[in-house]
Amino acid sequence: MRPTLRQLQYVVAVAETGRFNEAARLMNVSQPSLSAQIAEAESHLGVRLIERGRKGAILTPIGEEVVRRARRVLTEVEDIKTVVRRSAGQLEGRFRLGTLPTLGPYLLPTAATQLHARFPQLRLSVREEDTRSLDEKLKDGRLDMLISTAEDHLDTASMHLFDEQLFVCAANDHELSAEDGPVGLEALKGREILTLGNGFRLSVIVQDVARMAGAHISTEYEGTSLDAIRQMAVMGAGVAILPSLYALVEARRDPFQVVRPLGFPAARREISLVWRQDSPLAESMESIGKVLRDVAASILSTDAPVSD
Repeated sequence: MRPTLRQLQYVVAVAETGRFNEAARLMNVSQPSLSAQIAEAESHLGVRLIERGRKGAILTPIGEEVVRRARRVLTEVEDIKTVVRRSAGQLEGRFRLGTLPTLGPYLLPTAATQLHARFPQLRLSVREEDTRSLDEKLKDGRLDMLISTAEDHLDTASMHLFDEQLFVCAANDHELSAEDGPVGLEALKGREILTLGNGFRLSVIVQDVARMAGAHISTEYEGTSLDAIRQMAVMGAGVAILPSLYALVEARRDPFQVVRPLGFPAARREISLVWRQDSPLAESMESIGKVLRDVAASILSTDAPVSD
Protein backbone atom coordinates (compact mmCIF):
# COMPACT_ATOMS: atom_id res chain seq x y z
CA MET A 1 0.00 0.00 0.00
CA ARG A 2 1.11 3.58 -0.73
CA PRO A 3 -0.09 6.92 0.66
CA THR A 4 -2.80 8.47 -1.48
CA LEU A 5 -2.57 11.94 -2.97
CA ARG A 6 -5.23 13.08 -0.52
CA GLN A 7 -3.18 11.77 2.40
CA LEU A 8 -0.13 13.60 1.10
CA GLN A 9 -2.21 16.78 0.88
CA TYR A 10 -3.23 16.34 4.51
CA VAL A 11 0.37 15.86 5.64
CA VAL A 12 1.49 18.96 3.75
CA ALA A 13 -1.41 20.96 5.18
CA VAL A 14 -0.36 20.07 8.73
CA ALA A 15 3.22 21.01 7.89
CA GLU A 16 2.13 24.42 6.61
CA THR A 17 -0.32 25.26 9.40
CA GLY A 18 1.44 23.59 12.31
CA ARG A 19 -1.86 22.34 13.75
CA PHE A 20 -4.25 19.52 12.96
CA ASN A 21 -7.40 21.59 13.48
CA GLU A 22 -6.21 24.38 11.19
CA ALA A 23 -5.12 21.87 8.56
CA ALA A 24 -8.55 20.22 8.71
CA ARG A 25 -10.21 23.60 8.25
CA LEU A 26 -7.92 24.36 5.31
CA MET A 27 -8.75 21.03 3.67
CA ASN A 28 -12.46 21.31 4.50
CA VAL A 29 -12.65 18.01 6.42
CA SER A 30 -13.19 17.09 10.03
CA GLN A 31 -10.14 16.88 12.27
CA PRO A 32 -10.76 13.19 13.17
CA SER A 33 -10.93 12.31 9.47
CA LEU A 34 -7.70 14.17 8.71
CA SER A 35 -5.92 12.60 11.68
CA ALA A 36 -7.07 9.13 10.68
CA GLN A 37 -5.84 9.58 7.10
CA ILE A 38 -2.44 10.81 8.26
CA ALA A 39 -2.17 7.88 10.68
CA GLU A 40 -2.98 5.53 7.80
CA ALA A 41 -0.27 7.16 5.65
CA GLU A 42 2.22 6.69 8.49
CA SER A 43 1.17 3.06 8.78
CA HIS A 44 1.71 2.50 5.04
CA LEU A 45 5.16 4.09 5.22
CA GLY A 46 6.10 2.48 8.51
CA VAL A 47 7.40 5.74 10.03
CA ARG A 48 6.14 8.57 12.21
CA LEU A 49 5.83 11.73 10.15
CA ILE A 50 4.38 14.12 12.70
CA GLU A 51 4.81 14.48 16.45
CA ARG A 52 1.59 15.52 18.15
CA GLY A 53 1.98 17.84 21.13
CA ARG A 54 0.09 20.43 23.15
CA LYS A 55 1.84 23.25 21.30
CA GLY A 56 0.98 21.90 17.88
CA ALA A 57 2.28 19.49 15.27
CA ILE A 58 6.01 19.10 14.65
CA LEU A 59 7.47 17.24 11.69
CA THR A 60 9.94 14.50 12.44
CA PRO A 61 13.17 14.57 10.39
CA ILE A 62 11.82 11.94 8.02
CA GLY A 63 8.52 13.84 7.99
CA GLU A 64 10.30 16.94 6.70
CA GLU A 65 11.80 14.95 3.86
CA VAL A 66 8.46 13.34 3.02
CA VAL A 67 6.77 16.75 2.96
CA ARG A 68 9.45 18.14 0.67
CA ARG A 69 8.92 15.29 -1.78
CA ALA A 70 5.14 15.34 -1.38
CA ARG A 71 5.07 18.98 -2.45
CA ARG A 72 6.86 18.00 -5.65
CA VAL A 73 4.39 15.19 -6.32
CA LEU A 74 1.37 17.41 -5.72
CA THR A 75 2.85 20.15 -7.90
CA GLU A 76 3.36 17.67 -10.74
CA VAL A 77 -0.26 16.56 -10.45
CA GLU A 78 -1.45 20.17 -10.66
CA ASP A 79 0.85 20.69 -13.65
CA ILE A 80 -0.76 17.72 -15.41
CA LYS A 81 -4.22 19.21 -14.90
CA THR A 82 -3.11 22.58 -16.23
CA VAL A 83 -1.34 21.06 -19.25
CA VAL A 84 -4.54 19.24 -20.19
CA ARG A 85 -6.56 22.44 -19.95
CA ARG A 86 -3.93 24.33 -21.92
CA SER A 87 -3.98 21.71 -24.68
CA ALA A 88 -7.66 22.41 -25.07
CA GLY A 89 -6.81 26.06 -25.86
CA GLN A 90 -7.67 27.36 -22.42
CA LEU A 91 -5.71 29.09 -19.69
CA GLU A 92 -7.49 28.10 -16.53
CA GLY A 93 -6.99 26.56 -13.15
CA ARG A 94 -5.12 27.77 -10.08
CA PHE A 95 -1.66 29.28 -10.28
CA ARG A 96 0.28 30.06 -7.11
CA LEU A 97 2.12 33.33 -7.57
CA GLY A 98 4.79 34.62 -5.23
CA THR A 99 5.78 38.26 -5.26
CA LEU A 100 8.09 40.65 -3.52
CA PRO A 101 6.10 42.89 -1.17
CA THR A 102 7.76 45.89 -2.83
CA LEU A 103 6.00 44.93 -6.09
CA GLY A 104 2.79 42.97 -5.61
CA PRO A 105 0.51 45.55 -3.97
CA TYR A 106 1.24 48.15 -6.66
CA LEU A 107 1.17 45.93 -9.75
CA LEU A 108 -1.29 43.13 -9.05
CA PRO A 109 -4.59 44.96 -8.38
CA THR A 110 -4.71 46.22 -11.98
CA ALA A 111 -3.04 43.12 -13.39
CA ALA A 112 -5.49 40.76 -11.66
CA THR A 113 -8.43 42.64 -13.18
CA GLN A 114 -6.97 42.39 -16.68
CA LEU A 115 -6.00 38.74 -16.26
CA HIS A 116 -9.54 37.90 -15.19
CA ALA A 117 -10.97 39.74 -18.17
CA ARG A 118 -8.73 37.83 -20.60
CA PHE A 119 -8.74 34.45 -18.83
CA PRO A 120 -12.00 34.14 -16.84
CA GLN A 121 -11.20 30.62 -15.60
CA LEU A 122 -7.73 31.53 -14.33
CA ARG A 123 -7.34 31.69 -10.55
CA LEU A 124 -4.33 33.31 -8.90
CA SER A 125 -3.41 32.76 -5.28
CA VAL A 126 -0.80 35.32 -4.25
CA ARG A 127 1.79 35.17 -1.50
CA GLU A 128 4.16 37.99 -0.53
CA GLU A 129 7.60 36.95 0.75
CA ASP A 130 11.16 38.18 0.82
CA THR A 131 13.57 36.99 -1.87
CA ARG A 132 14.99 33.99 -0.01
CA SER A 133 11.56 32.67 0.99
CA LEU A 134 10.24 33.04 -2.55
CA ASP A 135 13.16 31.06 -3.92
CA GLU A 136 12.68 28.27 -1.39
CA LYS A 137 8.95 27.98 -2.07
CA LEU A 138 9.43 27.97 -5.83
CA LYS A 139 12.05 25.25 -5.67
CA ASP A 140 10.01 22.94 -3.39
CA GLY A 141 6.78 23.38 -5.34
CA ARG A 142 4.78 25.58 -2.99
CA LEU A 143 4.73 28.33 -5.63
CA ASP A 144 4.40 28.03 -9.40
CA MET A 145 5.93 31.36 -10.41
CA LEU A 146 7.41 34.53 -8.95
CA ILE A 147 7.51 38.23 -9.70
CA SER A 148 11.04 38.91 -8.58
CA THR A 149 14.62 39.65 -9.65
CA ALA A 150 15.76 36.77 -11.84
CA GLU A 151 19.40 36.87 -10.70
CA ASP A 152 18.30 35.78 -7.23
CA HIS A 153 16.77 32.52 -8.48
CA LEU A 154 19.39 30.26 -10.00
CA ASP A 155 18.54 27.37 -12.34
CA THR A 156 15.14 28.80 -13.23
CA ALA A 157 13.45 30.07 -16.39
CA SER A 158 12.30 33.67 -16.58
CA MET A 159 10.62 36.32 -18.70
CA HIS A 160 11.70 39.93 -18.38
CA LEU A 161 8.78 42.16 -17.38
CA PHE A 162 10.19 45.64 -16.82
CA ASP A 163 13.09 47.69 -15.49
CA GLU A 164 12.26 49.62 -12.37
CA GLN A 165 14.01 52.90 -11.68
CA LEU A 166 14.68 54.01 -8.12
CA PHE A 167 13.39 57.27 -6.65
CA VAL A 168 14.53 59.47 -3.80
CA CYS A 169 11.85 60.37 -1.28
CA ALA A 170 12.36 63.22 1.19
CA ALA A 171 10.25 65.52 3.35
CA ASN A 172 8.98 68.52 1.41
CA ASP A 173 11.18 70.88 3.46
CA HIS A 174 14.33 68.84 2.73
CA GLU A 175 16.91 70.46 0.42
CA LEU A 176 16.55 67.61 -2.09
CA SER A 177 12.89 68.56 -2.42
CA ALA A 178 13.67 72.10 -3.52
CA GLU A 179 14.40 71.08 -7.12
CA ASP A 180 12.78 68.98 -9.82
CA GLY A 181 14.26 66.39 -12.13
CA PRO A 182 16.66 63.51 -11.62
CA VAL A 183 18.97 63.33 -8.60
CA GLY A 184 22.65 62.65 -9.33
CA LEU A 185 25.11 60.64 -7.28
CA GLU A 186 26.82 63.76 -5.96
CA ALA A 187 23.57 64.98 -4.37
CA LEU A 188 23.48 61.88 -2.12
CA LYS A 189 27.02 62.25 -0.79
CA GLY A 190 27.15 62.14 3.02
CA ARG A 191 23.40 61.64 3.39
CA GLU A 192 21.60 59.15 5.65
CA ILE A 193 19.80 56.60 3.47
CA LEU A 194 16.74 54.66 4.65
CA THR A 195 16.09 51.21 3.19
CA LEU A 196 14.58 47.81 3.92
CA GLY A 197 16.28 45.18 6.05
CA ASN A 198 18.32 42.26 4.78
CA GLY A 199 16.62 39.59 2.69
CA PHE A 200 15.37 41.99 0.02
CA ARG A 201 17.15 42.52 -3.32
CA LEU A 202 16.15 46.19 -3.05
CA SER A 203 18.27 46.64 0.06
CA VAL A 204 21.31 45.20 -1.76
CA ILE A 205 20.83 47.63 -4.65
CA VAL A 206 20.38 50.58 -2.29
CA GLN A 207 23.53 49.62 -0.39
CA ASP A 208 25.44 49.63 -3.69
CA VAL A 209 24.03 53.05 -4.57
CA ALA A 210 24.99 54.43 -1.15
CA ARG A 211 28.51 53.10 -1.51
CA MET A 212 28.90 54.66 -4.96
CA ALA A 213 27.57 58.01 -3.74
CA GLY A 214 29.51 58.13 -0.49
CA ALA A 215 26.23 58.06 1.48
CA HIS A 216 25.45 56.10 4.65
CA ILE A 217 22.82 53.44 5.23
CA SER A 218 20.94 54.33 8.41
CA THR A 219 21.91 52.21 11.39
CA GLU A 220 19.20 53.79 13.53
CA TYR A 221 16.26 52.53 11.54
CA GLU A 222 15.84 49.44 9.34
CA GLY A 223 12.44 49.36 7.65
CA THR A 224 10.22 46.35 7.26
CA SER A 225 8.04 47.95 4.56
CA LEU A 226 8.20 50.73 1.99
CA ASP A 227 5.49 52.60 3.88
CA ALA A 228 7.63 52.53 7.01
CA ILE A 229 10.77 53.97 5.44
CA ARG A 230 8.71 56.58 3.58
CA GLN A 231 7.15 57.77 6.82
CA MET A 232 10.56 57.95 8.46
CA ALA A 233 11.75 60.15 5.58
CA VAL A 234 8.78 62.45 6.08
CA MET A 235 9.76 62.75 9.74
CA GLY A 236 13.27 63.83 8.76
CA ALA A 237 15.12 60.63 9.69
CA GLY A 238 16.90 60.49 6.33
CA VAL A 239 16.29 60.02 2.63
CA ALA A 240 14.29 56.98 1.52
CA ILE A 241 15.07 55.24 -1.75
CA LEU A 242 11.96 53.69 -3.29
CA PRO A 243 11.24 51.60 -6.39
CA SER A 244 9.28 53.35 -9.12
CA LEU A 245 6.05 51.32 -8.94
CA TYR A 246 5.65 52.28 -5.31
CA ALA A 247 6.80 55.85 -5.88
CA LEU A 248 4.35 56.42 -8.73
CA VAL A 249 1.38 54.56 -7.29
CA GLU A 250 1.67 55.39 -3.60
CA ALA A 251 4.35 57.87 -2.52
CA ARG A 252 3.24 60.74 -4.74
CA ARG A 253 -0.10 60.80 -2.98
CA ASP A 254 1.49 62.26 0.17
CA PRO A 255 1.62 66.09 0.12
CA PHE A 256 4.29 66.13 2.86
CA GLN A 257 7.02 64.64 0.71
CA VAL A 258 8.66 64.89 -2.69
CA VAL A 259 9.84 62.01 -4.88
CA ARG A 260 12.47 62.44 -7.58
CA PRO A 261 14.08 59.82 -9.83
CA LEU A 262 17.70 58.84 -9.34
CA GLY A 263 19.49 59.73 -12.56
CA PHE A 264 22.23 57.13 -12.97
CA PRO A 265 22.30 53.58 -14.43
CA ALA A 266 22.93 51.67 -11.18
CA ALA A 267 19.71 53.00 -9.65
CA ARG A 268 17.44 50.37 -11.15
CA ARG A 269 16.41 46.74 -10.84
CA GLU A 270 15.23 44.26 -13.45
CA ILE A 271 11.92 42.56 -12.65
CA SER A 272 11.00 39.21 -14.20
CA LEU A 273 8.41 36.49 -14.03
CA VAL A 274 10.31 33.41 -12.82
CA TRP A 275 9.35 29.73 -12.88
CA ARG A 276 10.97 26.33 -12.49
CA GLN A 277 13.20 25.43 -15.41
CA ASP A 278 11.50 22.08 -15.97
CA SER A 279 7.93 23.37 -15.62
CA PRO A 280 5.61 22.17 -18.38
CA LEU A 281 3.61 25.38 -17.96
CA ALA A 282 6.06 27.78 -19.61
CA GLU A 283 3.59 28.77 -22.31
CA SER A 284 0.97 29.61 -19.71
CA MET A 285 3.51 31.58 -17.68
CA GLU A 286 4.41 33.62 -20.73
CA SER A 287 0.75 34.43 -21.41
CA ILE A 288 0.40 35.69 -17.85
CA GLY A 289 3.72 37.54 -18.12
CA LYS A 290 2.60 39.49 -21.17
CA VAL A 291 -0.31 40.91 -19.22
CA LEU A 292 1.91 41.77 -16.24
CA ARG A 293 4.39 43.47 -18.57
CA ASP A 294 1.71 45.59 -20.25
CA VAL A 295 0.23 46.68 -16.92
CA ALA A 296 3.65 47.63 -15.56
CA ALA A 297 4.44 49.63 -18.72
CA SER A 298 1.19 51.55 -18.30
CA ILE A 299 1.95 52.41 -14.66
CA LEU A 300 5.57 53.33 -15.27
CA SER A 301 4.70 55.63 -18.17
CA THR A 302 2.97 57.94 -15.67
CA ASP A 303 4.86 61.22 -15.44
CA ALA A 304 2.35 63.35 -13.58
CA PRO A 305 1.74 63.00 -9.83
CA VAL A 306 -0.93 60.50 -8.92
CA SER A 307 -4.08 62.15 -7.60
CA ASP A 308 -6.49 60.81 -5.04
